[in-house]
Amino acid sequence: MTSRVVFVSPASSPSLRRARFDDGDSLDDTGKARAESAAGQLRSADRAFVSPSARGRETAVALGLDAVDEPWLAGLDMGRWRGRTLDEVGAAEPGALAAWLADPGAAPHGGESVRELCRRVARWLDTCGRADGRTIAVVEPEVVRGVVVHVLGVPEGAFWRVDVPPLTATEVSGRSGRWNLRLGQALGPSAGESGR
Repeated sequence: MTSRVVFVSPASSPSLRRARFDDGDSLDDTGKARAESAAGQLRSADRAFVSPSARGRETAVALGLDAVDEPWLAGLDMGRWRGRTLDEVGAAEPGALAAWLADPGAAPHGGESVRELCRRVARWLDTCGRADGRTIAVVEPEVVRGVVVHVLGVPEGAFWRVDVPPLTATEVSGRSGRWNLRLGQALGPSAGESGR
């Protein structure tokens, strides 16, 4: 049995453009237009899921997906840092920010640690890997990072070394315990078909 899961990062939003921890904002006009132009580029799937975020849902709709909210695929809970920019947090809490970036188990913001997110995403992926067929999931970039960490079996500190541009597809195929990875195929104008 082979399972394929295509993880699509949401299109751009004001939070993303300002390096602000997600505060539930919607796609910006450019992001919405790019997502709409990418509709039809993903092959059909047996299942579709979406991170429970405004930009995730709006991207899924723009792509023409009938996706179901999946709490296990939620973005990183940033606690009291939600809605603040990285520069603001760095100025107000430089030690806490440094600890968070250096230690995957740290959660000085009172939310979720990178380690907790990676483990949550790994559990979801391994459960999904028991299902035959194709799955599409529109997820926040940090979820894609967690998938890459899990699939490659690299230390959680590598989380910060993975860049996930807006509106890209990252595919894993195989089954629980043995995944193959195909990284960051762009969706949108002139991108061609993604997620084969």
